[in-house]
Amino acid sequence: MAKTAQSPRQTARVVQLRKGTTIEMVRLACPDAIQATRISESFGLAVLDSDGIRDLHERLIVETADSLGEGLAERAMQIHLQRIVGAYVGSAHGAGQFYTRAVTEARDATAKSACEDRDEDLDGPVGFDGKAQRRREFAADMGLQAHALLMAAEGAVRAYEQVVGESWKPFERPVENIGASVDRKAAELQMAAFG
Repeated sequence: MAKTAQSPRQTARVVQLRKGTTIEMVRLACPDAIQATRISESFGLAVLDSDGIRDLHERLIVETADSLGEGLAERAMQIHLQRIVGAYVGSAHGAGQFYTRAVTEARDATAKSACEDRDEDLDGPVGFDGKAQRRREFAADMGLQAHALLMAAEGAVRAYEQVVGESWKPFERPVENIGASVDRKAAELQMAAFG
């Protein structure tokens, strides 16, 4: 009997990607310029120069890329800037998430202090802020920090587009599924034992 030649079947491999943080996600988590100004005015904090922060970071990264221009190939520059911008975006996103939690805690503390039946949430002695006030002030500080880092990230994203010539997208790395590959290798070894 003649063997029929079978074409080797290639199995399609599905690779899950770990989604990166986008600048849009950061914008949703961090206060915008209007909200940051409102926070500053309400709590007596410094009003940030949002445009100045964004423009400075854009210039910083563009000038850095210019100084590296002769030493890096085009693809190497793109990879380098991808990582730098990713760090800015990741930092701003973390600050935005922290700010969101601080606001939630401030709201909870403020709601509890409004309830007259709760003694533990009453304001402290005269001259000292109560727990709710401290939480609101902390959330305000975190809001300004998150906004400043958002502006830095937006400047970095603009610089990436200017230098590379395309929009920045987060790097999406494959999710490592070590257990499945070990199981697969074990199954292959077991099947090989049958001949």
